[in-house]
Amino acid sequence: MTDSLADDLTLALELADLADAVSLARFRAIDLDVQTKPDRTPVTEADLAVERAILDRIAAARPDDGTFGEEFGIEGESNRQWIIDPIDGTSNFLRGVPVWGTLIALAIDGVPVVGVASSPAMKRRWWAATGMGAWTSSSAAELGASESATDAASGAFPDARRLRVSGVEQLADASLSFQSLAQWRDAGYLDQLLALSEQVWRDRAYGDLWAYALLAEGLIDVVSEFDVKPYDLAALIPIVEEAGGRFTSVTGEPGPWHGSSLATNGLLHDAVLTALTTHEN
Repeated sequence: MTDSLADDLTLALELADLADAVSLARFRAIDLDVQTKPDRTPVTEADLAVERAILDRIAAARPDDGTFGEEFGIEGESNRQWIIDPIDGTSNFLRGVPVWGTLIALAIDGVPVVGVASSPAMKRRWWAATGMGAWTSSSAAELGASESATDAASGAFPDARRLRVSGVEQLADASLSFQSLAQWRDAGYLDQLLALSEQVWRDRAYGDLWAYALLAEGLIDVVSEFDVKPYDLAALIPIVEEAGGRFTSVTGEPGPWHGSSLATNGLLHDAVLTALTTHEN
């Protein structure tokens, strides 16, 4: 599979280049158009333009593949599905906060096997494919992913480095990112979160793709959130797993399909699952 995914990873990196060019040009624009979707979440003209650019390129490069984007939904039927969040962190984007990015995944038979998370405002990119490791670079986002996927996964970008999760083994030494208290309250898990926060060394809400990137880099140890869609998570799963981590729902199901996420360095996963489900509502 590694050989067959190399071309897909190359395409995913190319799609990230397209997305970065569109989104960064509209970041902090004073005339940015913002609408409210039926679910009362914001969508900007940049969200729509980024996703459209990605979909058009996929249609040209992989006409038989399906797609699932946040803004345009599901198109096509195939066991190969590209899953896209054009701007993860739209609220940050429209407020001018630089913590946002584009998430691009390829899932085969429902399993994410390629993932790219590109954050041009932070000049960072993270990527992975099953069997090829997880990587990060500033030059990939700043200069464009002109290398082949095989070269990229080998660290051909000038500052590319392979990602590895932390070796923290005890909750008492762990750093936890939980996204927002409101999420956990609305999901009926606020008591579990507060109890878990008493067991760990440190808790913060880093938010969106950045928290998972920090986990894959070994800088924090646990990330968990609720009210998430497949396009919020799919690209991050290969990055976390290829860095040596583990990724499930809060109740332990694999994949991005269950409305919640729990990503850890692997060593802490079972302990966190136990902490979150012992008093499950």
